[in-house]
Amino acid sequence: MKAFSLRCNNSLKRQQPKNLQVAVVAFSIMASTGNSMCGHSSSTRFDYAPPTWAANAFRKLPENGRLKLANLPTPLYKVTGGNSQPPNSIDSRENSILKKLEKMDISLYIKRDDMSGGVETGGNKIRKLEFLLADALARNFDSVVTIGGEQSNHCRATAAAARMIGLEPHLILRTKRADAIREEPNDIGFTGNILFDRMVGSSIYTCTPGEYGRIGSQEMVARLCEHLKGMNNGRNPYPIPVGGSNGLGTWGYINGVDELVTQWNSIDSTPSLDHVVFACGSGGTASGIGLGLGLAYADSDTPPPQVHAIGVCDSPDYFYGHVSEIADEMGLSLPEGTAIETFVREHLIVHQGKGRGYAVSTPEELDFITNFAIETGIVLDPVYSGKALYTFFKELEEGEEETYRGKNILFWHTGGALGLYEQGNDLSFRSDTKRLDIYGKGVEHGIDISVATNDS
Repeated sequence: MKAFSLRCNNSLKRQQPKNLQVAVVAFSIMASTGNSMCGHSSSTRFDYAPPTWAANAFRKLPENGRLKLANLPTPLYKVTGGNSQPPNSIDSRENSILKKLEKMDISLYIKRDDMSGGVETGGNKIRKLEFLLADALARNFDSVVTIGGEQSNHCRATAAAARMIGLEPHLILRTKRADAIREEPNDIGFTGNILFDRMVGSSIYTCTPGEYGRIGSQEMVARLCEHLKGMNNGRNPYPIPVGGSNGLGTWGYINGVDELVTQWNSIDSTPSLDHVVFACGSGGTASGIGLGLGLAYADSDTPPPQVHAIGVCDSPDYFYGHVSEIADEMGLSLPEGTAIETFVREHLIVHQGKGRGYAVSTPEELDFITNFAIETGIVLDPVYSGKALYTFFKELEEGEEETYRGKNILFWHTGGALGLYEQGNDLSFRSDTKRLDIYGKGVEHGIDISVATNDS
């Protein structure tokens, strides 16, 4: 069994600025697919009726319903620059993101799945977990095992959601620090997602990237499940793949597409939805959005949007293959003679966006994240959403401009802001900090506000 080593740390036992005049318009339409019910238990399973276009396309539907843990529908925003800008604002600079969009007559919309939950469960993973954890409860599992990187958003959301419904979370985290943490378990720290992993009492197991690559995430989860079953107090763990990305978890984003289509059609004088862009890490979100939009528009007079998955790890060919495997697992029915991967490639464009590597940022990527936050008040993360939108904007600048000129582009924000904590020192901030001189004592570099106002 021990072809690789797991190092365990059970944390229960151890210790928008006004002067930018940015107009943000929100369309928070309460879609029929939303979690509009109140007062139910987190562990209550609800019957799930897929949208007609999905029920007719997939042979394998969710048998055990879903939970309602997420705050759905998530808001849909349109972001545009103001008509006038102060002379020193970022919009007056050459690197202004919104000015570039304005010059190309592009309308940018953002689907805020980073607002799908609180800090514990926010992001894209909770949509998948609603289906996966409903299945775990229906089949009487008492715990969950999943896997991800050291700052895994998926592991954090899984751990918190599991506690919400009474299941015990076990997390395998891939980290270069695995051997050091084995010597001193508390050295795993309290940064970002790990803080929340530990706050909900997760049992944390570490492995090195080399072990992860040689053994594989699925096999590691399976082996830990067997270990937990064989313990004296024998657990009955439910295995969840990396990112929650399998056929069942993908229903979270089939449902998300139905939500988006309802919201989009509620916008006054419904504009065309031309492009949908999002980060792709484990393939489940890409599967749901790519397959979902292709099927949702199949019988419509309106052409489907082009779907752009920005891969932050692995190659485009890997993701085309993985999405095809998920579609096959879901029982996707296609006209005779149409291969699943052919259908996937027709409805999904995967871009290479990993840059220097997974979770490794360039100064240009980090500057983009900072500029976008200043211009819009919306924070992207350096591992997924920030890399994805940065890569797509490079495509806008370096590709064929006419492909995108005058188009409506929707960016699906998948969350992950806790990942900023590890890279905070590398960000170039444009935020000033000044000492107030309250009593007029001539504080060096202070701002003198010692004179009382008429209202005092």
